Amino acid sequence: MLSNYFTIAIRSIRRNLSYTFLNVFGLTLSVAACLVIFLVVRNELSYDSYHKKADRTYRVTLHALDFNPSVSMAVVPAMRTDFPELEAVSQAFFQTNGLVKAGNTSYIEKRYGFVDEQFTSIFDFEWLAGNPKSALQEPNTAVLTESIARKFFGDKDAMGQIFRLNNEFDVKVTGLIKDLPGNTHLPIQFMVSFATIRQDLQSHGAMSEFYAIMGGNAYIVLPPHYSALQLEKKIPAFIKKNWGQDIAKEASLLLQPMKDIHFDQRYLNNSNSPTTSRKIYWGLAIIALFIMVTACINFINLATAQSMRRAKEVGVRKVLGANRPQLIWQFLSETSFLVFVALLLGVVSAFLFIPQVATWLDVKISNRQLLQPVVLGLVVSLGILIMLLAGLYPAFVQSSFRPVESLKRTTGHVYHGLSLRKGLVFIQFAISQILIVGTLVVAKQMDFLKAGDLGFDKEAVVTFNLPQKINQEVLKQQLIDDPGVAMVSFSSGAPSYNSSFTTLQAPEFGVTKDDVTEMKFIDEQYTSMFGLKMLAGRAVAKLGKNDTIPNIVVNETLIHKFGMRQPEDAVGKRVIVGGRSSVIMGVVQDFQSESKHKLRRPCVLLYNPNVFFAASVRLRPQEMQKTMAHIQKMWTALFPDDVFQYEFLDDHIASLYKQEAKVYTAFRLFSSLAILIGCLGLYGLVAFSAVQRTREVGIRKVLGASLVDIVGLFAKEFILLIILAFFIAAPVAYLVMNYWLGNFAYHINIGGGMFLAGIGISFLIAAFTIAYQSLKAALANPLKSLQTE
Repeated sequence: MLSNYFTIAIRSIRRNLSYTFLNVFGLTLSVAACLVIFLVVRNELSYDSYHKKADRTYRVTLHALDFNPSVSMAVVPAMRTDFPELEAVSQAFFQTNGLVKAGNTSYIEKRYGFVDEQFTSIFDFEWLAGNPKSALQEPNTAVLTESIARKFFGDKDAMGQIFRLNNEFDVKVTGLIKDLPGNTHLPIQFMVSFATIRQDLQSHGAMSEFYAIMGGNAYIVLPPHYSALQLEKKIPAFIKKNWGQDIAKEASLLLQPMKDIHFDQRYLNNSNSPTTSRKIYWGLAIIALFIMVTACINFINLATAQSMRRAKEVGVRKVLGANRPQLIWQFLSETSFLVFVALLLGVVSAFLFIPQVATWLDVKISNRQLLQPVVLGLVVSLGILIMLLAGLYPAFVQSSFRPVESLKRTTGHVYHGLSLRKGLVFIQFAISQILIVGTLVVAKQMDFLKAGDLGFDKEAVVTFNLPQKINQEVLKQQLIDDPGVAMVSFSSGAPSYNSSFTTLQAPEFGVTKDDVTEMKFIDEQYTSMFGLKMLAGRAVAKLGKNDTIPNIVVNETLIHKFGMRQPEDAVGKRVIVGGRSSVIMGVVQDFQSESKHKLRRPCVLLYNPNVFFAASVRLRPQEMQKTMAHIQKMWTALFPDDVFQYEFLDDHIASLYKQEAKVYTAFRLFSSLAILIGCLGLYGLVAFSAVQRTREVGIRKVLGASLVDIVGLFAKEFILLIILAFFIAAPVAYLVMNYWLGNFAYHINIGGGMFLAGIGISFLIAAFTIAYQSLKAALANPLKSLQTE
């Protein structure tokens, strides 16, 4: 019996190849898209979950004036002493721009860290060589990842090899681990023992003072059945005992679950890896659902549309003795065969496109993951779901025709007076318009983030770090002498780099409680080079020999915080910055020093050449490549032991929105797929309608109908559905996208133009989809049309 069902199914498919192609192609795209989205979403939502102790591992963070992922290096030794019940307490000091010399080659490495011996007992690394318990106990030892070992030492055995770090430490390789997966917050390609720098940190007070925060991270593992709340209740007494009552009143240590680090946007600009929102990836999962629903709608629409053509077949089979269950199984067998083919092609398509999608979205997924049991289970579940959604209803509809009505070609199935097909097309248009508006909003917000007014000029500016011991004036002069260089400035960092924060008070205005301010140490060229707009007073200048009180320039946000509205009112006033009295000599217009996820902070600009860590160079656009080659040559001559590594300022600004760029790419890609699948179904419906109405079109043409009239005949019902769908899609899209924009302190407003663009694009898509078949019907010879049965 089953073989008979499939034989009949294959015959039916061969008779309707065009509709079969549309169904299989749509289902194939939907299966491939759903599999890829599943891998992306699973990768992003499972950050750090691969560690066996992930549910009991926490990062200890500081909450004082702000949320800070870093704590003093003094916290870890104190916690080990005061909380012996903890399973593990570990210290990590992540670094960027480390200079590594291996053999005769030097490298700048951005992802490494100094970690103590307990670090490897908390995080599950896959060890290739070395002892996890002892590899990082001794000073000047290191554990390398597989790829970095290959980079440093080629095909040689890396174990026991020596490399030089920052022209200061000769480090011995004592362990090798596999590369870390992409879904981890740990920014490391190699680890150096914390004992290597412990003594130096102690000499600077970093191992004893509570507020000596240098970027260190602390991790703890709670024992089983011990809640984080139990420990948090003890922390105030812990701070009071070790650092005094005053600090206990103003600061607290928070326990941040390790699985939440990637998603906790309170620490957005201080995290070692970019943070994002879980909601974004649940949004992608919803798009996958839309894609699958759209493909199933196509299947149902085309199957029910063909019910008229198969009505006689059903009637004949019933007259010959076929009962309804047999007919249902017959139609389900056809669906099952198509779904099986689509699943197979969908898996193959996903296999082929996963590497490209991984590149586009910058995620570490691979086609090997398709063989994992959970993915295979998803494929089977998708197959069953599609069979039920796409096959069950048409099977019941087609098998329900009465023999007499079937043989008379009674057609159409109406549900409560509304055509089922129209209702499903209405849903498709609503989904398409939601996705179109959503994509437009994301695109406009991305343009705003990248190209919106930042308060400074970022064009043609290149930045690079300065060596520790240099003659700044000599280097600056050599840079200025290059004809391709327009301007040079030394500072602690360009406007969009923020690394230094301190306390801020204004007793003159009655503000004695500490607030937090960003500090930028800049030279006298900084203001003009970046086009910062002075609102009052004068720009930062070198300190005079008799200057004992720092003269500072502040931004608008700072003076507004203290109740001053006019910039001129702030000039000459005193504030306390970092515990030191300072005089405001100028006010600068606000500029964006962080990403636009957060509100602008108070900012203080002052001159201090001792903390000029970076050079910013504005290039003349005519010969940028030649100028950079000349600067690199000059650098190599001056600093042969340092690697010249630079970054264009606009590239750095773009990196602040890396997660948003991924979201935009994903939205464009998968929304386009959903819309394309919807177009396939719409095309199929119009094509079928054109065939069914061949004689009607012929009669209308004989009676004088024009080309426009015929095209309008096919288009009018779909135009009405687009308009009706708009009234559902518009409020849904507004609520969802307005909620997403709430993640940004600065964002666009969703105007009516985006909704008009959404419905306009829907009209265009429908027009192009309908045009071919409707024009084909309209241009057909009326004589042939009237001869058609």
